[in-house]
Amino acid sequence: MDLLTNPDVWASLATLTILEIVLGIDNVIFIALLVQRLPVEQQARARTLGLGGALIMRVLLLFAIVWLTKLTKPLIELAGQTFSWRDIILIGGGVFLVVKATIEIHHSMEGHVDTPKLGAASAFGLIIAQIMALDIVFSLDSVLTAIGMAEHIEVMIAAVVIAIGVMLFAAGPISDFIQKHPTTKMLALSFLLMIGMALIADGFGVHLPRGYIYAAIGFSVMVEVLNLAMQKRRANRHPPHET
Repeated sequence: MDLLTNPDVWASLATLTILEIVLGIDNVIFIALLVQRLPVEQQARARTLGLGGALIMRVLLLFAIVWLTKLTKPLIELAGQTFSWRDIILIGGGVFLVVKATIEIHHSMEGHVDTPKLGAASAFGLIIAQIMALDIVFSLDSVLTAIGMAEHIEVMIAAVVIAIGVMLFAAGPISDFIQKHPTTKMLALSFLLMIGMALIADGFGVHLPRGYIYAAIGFSVMVEVLNLAMQKRRANRHPPHET
């Protein structure tokens, strides 16, 4: 009860929630692209189950504070460079994003998809597993941030729950927008390539401030919005002739 009446706790919750939401932008983009491989009627359910599983994983990570602190300790040394479990996870997740985005760009350019035929249940389960697995990579920094900023586990969990709720709300409209405007899909895939490279660089000890990445994403989105608005205005001025 003391936590509810403490203004410092509320300030910490608000700040941490905003950071969790900002750090979840890359996850929302990935989910929006990933669920497009599923039938339309399954996409909302996949987002809900995937983010629900991601929420459980983040809460478990918060309770494993001692284990998380060990992730940053040096594990191996190669060519004078030390790597921790956190570094290895970030590099693995970054490589996966780069490969995934490259394959999707290739498929978009070729206009067809040569993927193994999976049953509906297998494809659905694979999408859910990828959402949860990549969320662990994306959430490492946000969970460590939560541990560093808040003193109470209740505040950390509340911030994570709110952030996941916002991601669940935003993933649907973003996915619909990408489907309606194919050019934005290429832009989103480019974001994933950039984020993947940032994760790999971070794993090798070269930290790229997320602010620069989000600024680039924001600028690109603004340019794309202007392009779409211009295309719509041209279409209204010169409607297609009826045959």
